[in-house]
Amino acid sequence: MPARKAWHKAGAVFGLVAAFGAWSGQAGGQPSPIADPAGPPGLTAEARALWARFITFNVHRAFAVGPAGAFGAAWNHRSLDEAKETALRNCARRAGAECRLVAVDLAIVDPARPWTPPTEAPGSVNIGGTGWEIVPDKRYLWRGPAQARGVLVFGHGRSADADPRGTQPQTWVRRFNLAGYDVFRFDRHPNSDETERAAGWLREGLRRLRAQGYRHVVVAGQSRGGWNALQMLDQPGLVDVAIAIAPAAHGQGGSTHLLAQNDQLRTIAARTNAPAARLAFVQFTNDPFVLDPDGRARIVRERFAPRLGAVLLIDRPEGLVGHGAGEGWRFADRFGACLLAFATEPVPPERC
Repeated sequence: MPARKAWHKAGAVFGLVAAFGAWSGQAGGQPSPIADPAGPPGLTAEARALWARFITFNVHRAFAVGPAGAFGAAWNHRSLDEAKETALRNCARRAGAECRLVAVDLAIVDPARPWTPPTEAPGSVNIGGTGWEIVPDKRYLWRGPAQARGVLVFGHGRSADADPRGTQPQTWVRRFNLAGYDVFRFDRHPNSDETERAAGWLREGLRRLRAQGYRHVVVAGQSRGGWNALQMLDQPGLVDVAIAIAPAAHGQGGSTHLLAQNDQLRTIAARTNAPAARLAFVQFTNDPFVLDPDGRARIVRERFAPRLGAVLLIDRPEGLVGHGAGEGWRFADRFGACLLAFATEPVPPERC
């Protein structure tokens, strides 16, 4: 299995920050107990450890507590009712008695300190046109450009048989939100979602977000969304960080389009002109959309790195297999804090 590797110009390893960094935990000027890794009062050490992970996972989710320190959690469920039922059932198994919910999705429902976050973004922040939009995702804490540490725009992949608009960004993105970043989705209608056209839309949207006052701009995506993120490195000042998870813009398996993939990746590298920007590039073992992963890794090391401020390559990590391996909590647990540190630390980590 190839080792994970990273390159950056500073040449020093910096200690990883916690998922929350030095952020004050404010959302819309109000305290955010759902972002507090210590959790509700009265949790045992074991329960606090789970809570600190729980708040980094995607919704729908729920956390329950019971007598004698019992607890249970559930996350990434299709419905809130399902998440609630699962969390209560997991808690009851430990307690042998009835449990109660203390958190659901982004809200604290503990009667002792109920709290509902300001997740509604003003309609004026929506950006878009025919076939596309960059929209605040209401499944994340919202702060606004004046108070946010920055903004992360996440682009979904392209599917031949489904409409991916509205898909919840990958789980690791939650750590950026907890650290003070507003989260936007880059949604494209499948009938008009061509690679170069989408890149033009994304450039326009990122310029408008910067003009709204966001100080630090991170563009990220999976598959075609990740490929478009790479294209945003063609001009200085457009983005501060690009995070490309399993980037691809081609058919899978035996598709002849895969034969040209590395040539097209070299073209993107040759157009890269963002000497202060950082790039995190992630690829997985047995990705059917990648014909030559070793060649892609060389392009990242030899062609992107000299044109950028820092490059992190997470190359086929053990135990994470396939094109969608970056989606879930396992990838987020292992690499979410490292991606956040790479994007935000003055001296980025060399490796995860």
